[in-house]
Amino acid sequence: MLLGSIEAGGTKFVCAVGDENYNIKDIIKIPTTTPAETLKKCVDYFKQFPEMAALSISSFGPIEIRKDADKYGYIADTPKKNWSNTNFLGVMKDNFDIPMYWTSDVNGSAYGEYMNSIANHNPTRSLVYFTFGTGVGAGIVNNGEFIGYEGHPEVGHVKLKRAKNDEYFEGICPYHKDCLEGLASGPTFEKRVGKNGKDVPITDPVWDIMAYYIAQAVIQATLFIRPEKVVLGGGVISEPFLDKIREQFDKLFNHYLEVDDLKHYIVMPTVEDNGSATLGNFALAIKQYYKENIVKL
Repeated sequence: MLLGSIEAGGTKFVCAVGDENYNIKDIIKIPTTTPAETLKKCVDYFKQFPEMAALSISSFGPIEIRKDADKYGYIADTPKKNWSNTNFLGVMKDNFDIPMYWTSDVNGSAYGEYMNSIANHNPTRSLVYFTFGTGVGAGIVNNGEFIGYEGHPEVGHVKLKRAKNDEYFEGICPYHKDCLEGLASGPTFEKRVGKNGKDVPITDPVWDIMAYYIAQAVIQATLFIRPEKVVLGGGVISEPFLDKIREQFDKLFNHYLEVDDLKHYIVMPTVEDNGSATLGNFALAIKQYYKENIVKL
């Protein structure tokens, strides 16, 4: 059985096909331009694989995931220029008569990490996956199911306690200014220090400020969800930075609840080559395939 995956990001789309064992057979990266151009390239790519049996799409958002909503399958009011009100799922269904799963990009990554833990014989029953890049998002998997009925989680817009020496920075979120995304996403480096994050040495105090904010988000997830693991992904995260986040978490949380050793509790993604969403999509595609075919039987 051949499965399809689309990881739709703000800068690129990663399209892949794989088998029922989640082995990638082919993969391509498509720059995110206009909806018409980008989606046409996705369609053209998958038409090379007429035997594809199911497809899963994990997209940047916000997206509409309520199946009874008029605009189910749409990218909603997004900061990504020209992409608001795009019928993403509809375009794919117009071209492929196969089962399709539709979810957020970070949900796809979260599910990939969940499936990888099972493959490695160390299943994680509940996890929260944060991504810190151009934006901030989170996906939550609990016993194999996503959390969120009225919509996917919007953890990137939670409010935080401001760090000392950072009060002057108003934040960059166009909706809330100093929410998590407004204070700890990748573009905040440019606003704070005039450099891309990759050019800022880990010894710069700005990393301590960022760690303070991200640790607060991990604490909120810990208290609300009580997950077994918190995974931090995205371009902002690195192992040296992760150590700073763990240090801030330990200090702020003050051992209020028992959690695993922080080196095992707050971790980077385990799927190699940034492939969490692709693995998650393969698993969700085959899940949708069997769901629809069982119903037909």
